[in-house]
Amino acid sequence: MAVFVLFQLLAALFTPHPLASLGVASLRSAFIVALLAAGVWLRRSERLRPLLWGYLAVFVTAWVSTVWQFAANPQGLLEIRLLHPYYYFVTLGLLAAIALWLTVSWKGGSWLWRLPVIVFSLATLAASGSRGPILALIVGAVATALCGHRRYLWGILLTGMLGLAAVAALPQLREAASVERLVTLGLTGRDEVWQGALEAFRQNPVGGAGPYQIGPYLEFLYKDGCNLTPWLMNEGVGCPAWLEPFRGAWLIAHNLLLHSLAETGILGTLGLLALLGLGAYATWRSRDGLLVSIFWGFMAMSLIDVVTAVPSMGFSELFWVGIGIALTQTGLAGARTPPDSLEVA
Repeated sequence: MAVFVLFQLLAALFTPHPLASLGVASLRSAFIVALLAAGVWLRRSERLRPLLWGYLAVFVTAWVSTVWQFAANPQGLLEIRLLHPYYYFVTLGLLAAIALWLTVSWKGGSWLWRLPVIVFSLATLAASGSRGPILALIVGAVATALCGHRRYLWGILLTGMLGLAAVAALPQLREAASVERLVTLGLTGRDEVWQGALEAFRQNPVGGAGPYQIGPYLEFLYKDGCNLTPWLMNEGVGCPAWLEPFRGAWLIAHNLLLHSLAETGILGTLGLLALLGLGAYATWRSRDGLLVSIFWGFMAMSLIDVVTAVPSMGFSELFWVGIGIALTQTGLAGARTPPDSLEVA
């Protein structure tokens, strides 16, 4: 962890705006270390289970919000992806994948409630129309099976069979925009975003352009201006004027390595790779099915997205907390027993 923090701070000194970058890099590094410490404190992945109920509440909100917005035009539901006032499509899909991992890994849980949760999460994943979360779900399950937890493969096989059965039984689903998008192989503009990230790295190879400062280089995304979620835009809610100058801060390069090189150059990327290497070793050695699926699923999705950058809407934070738990389980970090109030049956 010390290597990660040191290289992040060193990289900031070689950016076009070193003072601003140093301050932001310090805050971001401290936040990641705090998340790792939170995982060390939690100690066991079972204590992540309450997240499932929060995710289900998000899914219900998404379905209700989408149906409510298209109540006057029900046919339009087949032409759009699942919407949410706060979450984007991809985030909804990723949360659905995490919900599936949590449900399958829940030892002792009755199938009377787990099967409906699996079906609901699968429906949410499909309706999000996001391919990255499906890649994460599959790779995470395969990695966990290689660690000896074959029930993950059975769980994913079951969800896949349910999805195929639904599409076969309901011809209308085959015409849904979200389902059509899942079977396409186009990059949807990612190649242009990657070129922008490479340009940021070429101009600042040692320290990058700085944390949260690569937006102007990602012209393909930056030119669209400041936008909120599609649900809010459909409701006529736009970006406030004061937020417009900061619109580039949350733009991502849609590839973890390119994003890191663009933001922090060679120095910062070396530090990040060192920390991720430690996380890979710890999670694999822990043999904890949930932690393995989260880590390797996120890594797979990071080929076409950036799901480890903080702050996020909760998913990136879960990734780093999971590494902290793995560090404790493998004896690579000290541990502190949490209070009884955090015990989960």
